[in-house]
This record gives sequence, C-alpha cells and structure tokens, in this order.
Amino acid sequence: MHLAIISDIHGNCLALDAVLADLKAHPADEILCLGDAIQGGPQPAETVARLRALGCPVVMGNADAWLLTGEETGSEDITPERLRQLHEVRAWSLAQLSEADRAFIAGFAPTIELRLEGGRALLGFHGSPASFDDLILPHTPDEEFRRLLGPYADRLLCGGHTHVQQIRHLGTSFFFNPGSVGLAYRHDQPEEGFRADPWAEYALLTSDGARLALEFRRVPFDAAALIAVYRASGRPYAERAAAQYAPAPHPSGGIQSPSSAPESGASAV
Repeated sequence: MHLAIISDIHGNCLALDAVLADLKAHPADEILCLGDAIQGGPQPAETVARLRALGCPVVMGNADAWLLTGEETGSEDITPERLRQLHEVRAWSLAQLSEADRAFIAGFAPTIELRLEGGRALLGFHGSPASFDDLILPHTPDEEFRRLLGPYADRLLCGGHTHVQQIRHLGTSFFFNPGSVGLAYRHDQPEEGFRADPWAEYALLTSDGARLALEFRRVPFDAAALIAVYRASGRPYAERAAAQYAPAPHPSGGIQSPSSAPESGASAV
C-alpha cells in the first residue's frame, strides 16, 4: 500500500498541483490531508475544488477552523493591527467560497485513522490528536512529546501544523510530519525578510506486509507563476505575501535564490 500524506496547503493550489503531478510518477493508493488546506493563499476556491475532486479524507486544521469561525484558539500573541489584516484576508477568502465549499470545509475531521497492512493503523491529525493548536517540533522536549503522543503509540502517527518535515521515534512506533505543500519555509531565519521556499513538501508511506518505508519529497514549482497568481487574485496584501517568493538580495549585491533564503508564517499577510 502506498499512502501520500499532504498538509498545510494554505490556499496555494499551484503548489498542490505540483504535488499531484509528482504523484502521477509515484502513484499512491490513497491520499490523506492533515489540514490547514484553504486559508492564507491566493487560491482558496481552487484548492477546495481540487480536494473535493480528489475525495481524500481531510483533517481540520487551526487555520481551517479560524476561516469558518474567526475565533482565535491558539496562544500566539497577535497585535491588533496584524489581527485586523488577518481578518481582511479571511473575509476575502470566504467571499471566494460557495456555501457548498464552506460546508465541505466544516466536514473536515478532528483526526483520521486509516488501516494499513499487517494489522497496523495510522492516526492523522493537525497539531496533536487532542488539539490542532499543539506544536510538535524536532526540538520539542521528549517529556512534552510523549505527553502529547504517548497514549497513541500503538499506531503510526502523523501531524502537520509546523511546516517542518521530521520523524521522531516513539517506542516501537514513530511520528512524522510531511511538511507543507503550500508554504514551506526555513525556521532558522529572522522574522524580517522571511522567504518562502519554492517547493511543495509531502510524504509517501509504503506499507508492504511487515515492512514500512517513509519518503519525504520536495517538488519544485514556478515561484514567478505563484507571484503572478497573487497579483491577479485581488487578495488583500497580495504584494506583501507574494514578496515571500521573490529572490532575496544577496549580501554581495547579487541575487540569492529563494531556495536558500527565509520565509513567513502560515497566516502571513
């Protein structure tokens, strides 16, 4: 069995299409989406249409829930000005969606469990099985990691939210994050001058009897085309968001490729 795990598309259908094209060369039996699919990028309606056509199970992410309700549930300290801008982007996103689209998003599940070969099960979630706001990073202390995931260690575990491809062992099982389809970025960069990576990230899990294989993939997409999509979208603060994908000035005075430069957060404006 070949399972493709995608997450954190954030309304970037151009990046999602790059992943789907890659999957034509590396076919999967099933696709699982771990949430934060729609809000943030310039193509919310196109992303909903693609997911509806795929018919794959989708987890409810914090950005998905926020798109529907406008209620802040995380612990991030957001300034009133930034919150105002985020609500402008949210209102624009909602205006692009039909009632059927919104109903589709409301049907996303808190967690999704899939049966694998050999009697195994895979549990998918966004932040943790208990909350889409929980953060699991490579440097999350082991005690906190086990508190969040230890009760579910009889299954393979996968979550999104942090936009970081990673794997961590948990007893005889393991947890992994497939990274972000629509907003991959480097975490080791200053907030000012963030740059997004010009590729889409996902994971392929292969279950063959007692054998398992996990592959992290990065698929390049046309950053210039995405910038053009932002500019044509009518999305508030489109230029600021598109600038994340523009080549960064190099200290020597040349141009630094976005693939080696920084980025911005999942709900960036």
